[in-house]
Amino acid sequence: MQNKQLPNTHFRKEWDLRVRTWFNQPGRKLRRRRARVAKAAQIAPRPTELLRPAVRCPTIKYNRKVRAGRGFTFEELKAAGITAKYAATVGIAVDHRRRNRSEESLALNVQRLKAYQAKLIVLPRNPKQRTAEAVEAYKSAAQAQGQAVAVTDNYVAEAPRAVTAEEKKARAFVTLRQARGEHRIAGRVQKRIATIKEKKENAKK
Repeated sequence: MQNKQLPNTHFRKEWDLRVRTWFNQPGRKLRRRRARVAKAAQIAPRPTELLRPAVRCPTIKYNRKVRAGRGFTFEELKAAGITAKYAATVGIAVDHRRRNRSEESLALNVQRLKAYQAKLIVLPRNPKQRTAEAVEAYKSAAQAQGQAVAVTDNYVAEAPRAVTAEEKKARAFVTLRQARGEHRIAGRVQKRIATIKEKKENAKK
């Protein structure tokens, strides 16, 4: 314990003015729910949320989890045959900062976009250009709550198995140290091999 001032909290002096209460929590919860219902009714039959990409959480601790990201990249939209301008009009979120680091994530999100396009019913602005089938499909369409295409993790865990004798003999630390050492002296080894090769060629001459 360091030599610090002892706390002397004056709670008796109009303490009720300094304590923040949370008695309006149930009321706010109800208000938020009513606002969500009103918004869903206003934009119906459009989905209640924008379509977002499936991304992995950052850091080694959480990257096994798949969640909805901020928006699709330009590369993903291009692969799915959608422009960024058009995406903004049909409920697809776009993020110009995100980058695709792997082919797997790119393929997964292109698949999400194509699945969304297959479900999409777009009516032209001009009523004369609307077909009767499209209007009927639009009227009978059910509103998707949340993501129109669910974010799922297709990872399948391997079944447990017995450890083999070869794996028991393996020494991970030694293998890593050897690989590190070989990497460090790789340049010197190549230089030595080149020098020996050059000497042999000169000796032949």
